[in-house]
Amino acid sequence: MEHFIIWMQVLFCLASCSGTIHGRLFPQTFNSRRNDGYKENYRPKLSQMKVDEKFQTRYFMQPIDHFDALYTATYKQRYLISTEYWDRHGGPIFFYTGNEGNIVWFSRNTGFMIEMAAKFRAMLVFAEHRYYGKSMPFGNQSYKDPLKMSFLTSEQALADYAKLVGHLKSSINGAHNSSVVAFGGSYGGMLAAWFRMKYPGVVDGSIAASAPIWQFTGLSSCDGAYKVITNTFERASVHCPRNIRISWDAIDELSRSESGLKFMTDELKMCSPLNSSNLSDFKNWLSETWFDLAMVEYPYPADFLQPLPAWPVKQTCLPLDTTFPSDKALISGLAKALQVYHNYTGQLSCFNISVSPSGSVGTVGWSYQSCTEMVMPSCTNGITDMFPPVNWNFTQYSQDCYKTWKVYPRQDWIKTVYGGKKIQSASNIVFSNGLLDPWSAGGVQKSISDSLVAVIISDGAHHLDLRSSNPADPPSVIQARHIEALYIKKWLEEK
Repeated sequence: MEHFIIWMQVLFCLASCSGTIHGRLFPQTFNSRRNDGYKENYRPKLSQMKVDEKFQTRYFMQPIDHFDALYTATYKQRYLISTEYWDRHGGPIFFYTGNEGNIVWFSRNTGFMIEMAAKFRAMLVFAEHRYYGKSMPFGNQSYKDPLKMSFLTSEQALADYAKLVGHLKSSINGAHNSSVVAFGGSYGGMLAAWFRMKYPGVVDGSIAASAPIWQFTGLSSCDGAYKVITNTFERASVHCPRNIRISWDAIDELSRSESGLKFMTDELKMCSPLNSSNLSDFKNWLSETWFDLAMVEYPYPADFLQPLPAWPVKQTCLPLDTTFPSDKALISGLAKALQVYHNYTGQLSCFNISVSPSGSVGTVGWSYQSCTEMVMPSCTNGITDMFPPVNWNFTQYSQDCYKTWKVYPRQDWIKTVYGGKKIQSASNIVFSNGLLDPWSAGGVQKSISDSLVAVIISDGAHHLDLRSSNPADPPSVIQARHIEALYIKKWLEEK
């Protein structure tokens, strides 16, 4: 299960927002003076767009180390840029703070930025995070030893983004005085928030979606994410999380005999036979599945991590929405449920538990970051959640990190660098969280000030608000996007 606790960190990333933000009345209008580029009613049909064709791919030479003047080595950072909607006479720059993966993947799943660029006549920039995608400081040697990995930090990444913004403003005619709004989801949302905190002279405001900036030691409960997952499943069916909770004992009981193991292997359509040596991996695989499903409980078909139907948790819970007379009957129900996430297209003949469906998430790089500064405690208790009990053991976690990377994690460093919960001096950040999303447990769910604003999406999963508008969108995400657009307008008018 320790593997699961580390993998959970890889997958990052109350009432609906109907006129209020946690009791704070949201002003219906800001200053009546309007940004000249703002188009109130314009909304492109993103479903008809080929997102990749909108962007040019460019590279910018960055210092490998921004904080040591004696170390002068550089690398090429990839970024995507589009000026299709941009007002070339000082229109704003909308800047995506890339997270742990290929930047093209994030551009395809962040249609809200494109919609906002059309409204505000903005330049679009998607910046790739160092050590991910094609932005490798040491090429194919980047992950080969801890010394080469040591430049993989959020601080270095933010410095990359600040320097890239400066380059864009100085090299593109008409951009010198452009306002900058940062967008990001999950770890990218954390970076968007920290970008505004650390470089307020570079960034005028940030939309930080599903950003668990408080999922660190002493800031939130380690079991919060798993409570949210359980609640998301319970929302679909009361029986479903109860049966998943029972399934762990059923698996243990059947695994006591060779016939039981064979039954599970055949019924669950495993590519390799289940046995005593891989049973723990199988349970991890199951846990990852439930975690992923809660993250992507979108109201329409999507393929963010896997090709899935609308409301995939609800679909998964259909075979589990009953009482089972025996352990074998429960496993049969589980087998049908797993088909939704792992084989919705019907193309797989068996399941390989050694493969985690991570999409374009960079698991190797994030493993290193989790073992240095991004230490996000997680635990389960099997009572308030539907998972097997697992305690958070920082000592064991540190030892595992040292075995893998020859480094020990600094569990309090993020709080030192970015302030923990003492961020009142910051401004112009909207934190959005969907209550179906496990990562909301570590997010900012209450407004801190008039300019550090929390927006809750009652029917939202992982950064649903950053995705393209869809006819199936629930009212809570429509309202969230409206609020975010109003704040963007406000920030641009304050320039």
